[in-house]
Amino acid sequence: MAPKIQHPRKGGGKFAVIIFFFACATAAFAQSTTNPVFAARAEKAFRMAQIQFASATNDDSAAWQFGRACFDFADFATNNAQRAAIARLGIAACRKLLARETNSVPGHYYLAMDEGELAEAEAPSLAAYHLVKQMEREFKTAVDLDKSFDYAGPERNLGLLYRDAPVWPFSIGSRRRARENLELAAKLAPDYPENHLNLAESLLQWHETDNAKNELVALDALWPGAQTNFTGEAWEQSWDDWSTRRDTAHKKLKQVSAPVKPS
Repeated sequence: MAPKIQHPRKGGGKFAVIIFFFACATAAFAQSTTNPVFAARAEKAFRMAQIQFASATNDDSAAWQFGRACFDFADFATNNAQRAAIARLGIAACRKLLARETNSVPGHYYLAMDEGELAEAEAPSLAAYHLVKQMEREFKTAVDLDKSFDYAGPERNLGLLYRDAPVWPFSIGSRRRARENLELAAKLAPDYPENHLNLAESLLQWHETDNAKNELVALDALWPGAQTNFTGEAWEQSWDDWSTRRDTAHKKLKQVSAPVKPS
């Protein structure tokens, strides 16, 4: 049976990484990865998970938790070589797990997450392009096994992948599929801020002002309850990220909703 352990994520937009490959962008995503406190915590968690996995390489939980720690720590890498090296460790751990347990939800899920980090490190390259397809396959497998894992993480990240990828024939991008996955994530885990935030940001990106406003209203309504449900040190980075992005979304909505002044 797939594990039901849930855990904080750092925020959305991670899989805009494919933009690096196709557009050769140089800026990373809107995440608070420069905070030295968060960086130190991610490194500590990585070192501990690495030790645990090294002492029990056949332990399923140790394998996927190391894969998760690699994803978290790779986001703080200071150069592409370091990011790639960390990501490859996570990929290897998840593949080792999947060789034993083909239906491991976290195995498929964190394999895709670490492949995203590797794609970012290797972009622009043909290898990064192929990694996008591999990520899609692993997330789809996780959806089939347990779409509710990590607060609807498989649906959430598929939506981001489809949203940010260039469309056919260049890649797998699709606004229709992005909307379907992001909306389903919000339905599956309606009390998780990240899901509504991703959807609101996407709707703003698609110039759907009214729908974006409705999604931000829903986000604001769940915000106080979420602040009492997702508490403690483990969630501080998520709240830092969510709060910044929420404020940005509201400002953008206000700008696009403002009446045009006559010239």
